[in-house]
Amino acid sequence: MSPTALGLGFGVALGFAGAFGGFVAFIVVLVVGVAGLVVGWIIEGGFDLQASRDAYRAGSRRSRTRT
Repeated sequence: MSPTALGLGFGVALGFAGAFGGFVAFIVVLVVGVAGLVVGWIIEGGFDLQASRDAYRAGSRRSRTRT
């Protein structure tokens, strides 16, 4: 599925949630959709957990040595 079609589907789902479920339903659909996006990214290999963890650790070490 193309990213454009996926974005359109997600937008329609958010629209229905906002129209029929109110603001809370809109937020729930948004959070679940973002979580699904991150999981899909990880599965496709577009998000490298190891590199992110290493970058976080390097940044936290750097901030501790500055004090």
